[in-house]
Amino acid sequence: MVFNQPDWEARSPWSTHNDKQEVRINPPRSPMKGSIRVPGSKSLTNRALIIASLADGKSQLQGILKSDDSYWCIDSLTKLGVKVVIDGETAYVEGTGGVWPNNAGELYVGAAGTVARFLPGALAVGHGAWTLKGSKRLSERPLSPLLSALTTLGAQFDYQQSERCLPFTLQAKGLQGGEVHLPGSTSSQFISGLLLAAPYATEQITLHIDGEVVQRDYVQMSLDMMASFGVTPEISNDEQSIVIPTGHYQGQPYLLEPDISTCCYFWASAALTSGCIRIEGVNAANASQPDIEILDALELMGCSVLRGDSFVEVKGPSQLKGGFTLSMKKWSDQTLTIAAMAPFADGPITLKDAAHIRHHECDRIAAICKELSKLGIRVEEHHDGLTIYPGQPNPALLDSHDDHRMAMSLSLIGLRVPNIRIMDPGCVSKTCPDYFERLSALGVDITY
Repeated sequence: MVFNQPDWEARSPWSTHNDKQEVRINPPRSPMKGSIRVPGSKSLTNRALIIASLADGKSQLQGILKSDDSYWCIDSLTKLGVKVVIDGETAYVEGTGGVWPNNAGELYVGAAGTVARFLPGALAVGHGAWTLKGSKRLSERPLSPLLSALTTLGAQFDYQQSERCLPFTLQAKGLQGGEVHLPGSTSSQFISGLLLAAPYATEQITLHIDGEVVQRDYVQMSLDMMASFGVTPEISNDEQSIVIPTGHYQGQPYLLEPDISTCCYFWASAALTSGCIRIEGVNAANASQPDIEILDALELMGCSVLRGDSFVEVKGPSQLKGGFTLSMKKWSDQTLTIAAMAPFADGPITLKDAAHIRHHECDRIAAICKELSKLGIRVEEHHDGLTIYPGQPNPALLDSHDDHRMAMSLSLIGLRVPNIRIMDPGCVSKTCPDYFERLSALGVDITY
């Protein structure tokens, strides 16, 4: 049996389990119960770090996520001369006013897709020459639409291998203003990457979005944070054009909400074990992250969900319900989570509108179909999703595909099936380095 070689170079010093080749998971002896907190959102953390670094004055970012992706973001900003001090889960950032103190150097962003999409625009508003590199898989992921748009606005890229992919050297002389187009169908991060930098262009930028936007909520997340730091773009009535005025962000205190994507695995654990998991610090009504929609899906599957002002509690049923179709368009990161739960439902579950996740850390649709099949579960692969049928999974050795969401989702199988083994557990450090320790604290039998 052949597995993907772990991309160890993409791991940061905040990683854990880099020396562990395999994790073995056995079900808890009783329903999983507990009240926990999870760290801040990865998506919000890296947006806030970039904005705070461009801002005038100092920012205090509370509740940051300390994971591989945020480490590489902070590492890159530090190499650009930004002063970042980490104290627990708070980052103190001294803004540069859009002028990077170090105008040349090499930056490594690991496997962090957000950093690869947010940093080029931020660099392009400055003056200098920087080489940007990433992990092997990140160098295969698409960047062309963003880099083409930045080229239109005056940035110059010298590509070392494939055109419009990492690695490249950016020759920056500031961004011009004007009109620019980006597709909405590939990744919302391209749009966010341009938005975050656009206020620092020499003139106002008008961004036209071609076609429907994948995960529009993440674009709104960027717009909301920009407004919080003092720059408010104008959105057309059809939401396909955004006018970004010139200006500077203003440094300030900012509180990041918990990472809802990580919360989902723990809520799912309650659902699978007829347990009860409360996560503190989450307000479902005000959450900006689209993965909060999993709560509606869990209710559809028979769970009881209590939404408080500062917590969300999920109680699992004696039998999960199936027999429905879900659109994953807005919350596609949880496609794998629902897929891992689906074998234990009383009817098939179809997940659709997630074709874009084939271009994430791995081809997630093909990967989850392959791993569920190893377990003896009947699964049908579609171009934009999959259908999973009820069944009793068999113990198996599973491949995480060096993908944090694959590893965390597959671990859920082990809450119901003995002797589930997952290769390369260290990949969870991309978003939740202590994920397996958290499962263990809730009663799951974890061994390495």
